[in-house]
Amino acid sequence: MKQTFRSAVLLSFACAAMAAFSNLAQAQKVDLAFGISTVEAPAANSTGPSLTGGTYPGFSGDVLFWHNFGIGAEVYWRATQSVYNSALYGPIPYRPLFLDFDGVYSPKLASHTYLELSAGIGALDTRQYCNGCGNGYNTNYSSDKHFMGDFGAGLKFYPKGGFFIRPEAKLYLVTNNQLFSSSYATRFGASIGYTFGRH
Repeated sequence: MKQTFRSAVLLSFACAAMAAFSNLAQAQKVDLAFGISTVEAPAANSTGPSLTGGTYPGFSGDVLFWHNFGIGAEVYWRATQSVYNSALYGPIPYRPLFLDFDGVYSPKLASHTYLELSAGIGALDTRQYCNGCGNGYNTNYSSDKHFMGDFGAGLKFYPKGGFFIRPEAKLYLVTNNQLFSSSYATRFGASIGYTFGRH
């Protein structure tokens, strides 16, 4: 009798767990997107050049798995090199790259429209190009990385099916950023993407 009761409890628990995971899987949404942005930051000063300007292509993705909450990641880089005019070394080409991992909240606002809020951590990786540079992997650049926090917001519009357009903005707060004129920068742009799962 005890064995039958234990088996029934175990079977009930297994069925409940499978149902819970099944509901979780059905509620999951995965977004993948490609975007184009530009960056605004304080003007150049004696500390260094400004991060302002340039075209920043990038990729982003997120997974929403619990009540419009989830996790995401993105990478955006300057499409062309800019030049840092160093009094000591002369002109040095460089390219900033923003990488971050975020918590995401994306509630529905109206039919075919969702708000997307994000906050997280990551790094500003500034690649400086020069002859003889390298990071040990046969590259022509050295890499200067700084920890950063970020806060973002966007609006996702679904014109057809799972395809969306997302105007967006993100504030980057960079620690100990001595290469540029300021420890913060804002990225403005738009992405196009696709949502896998219900929306």
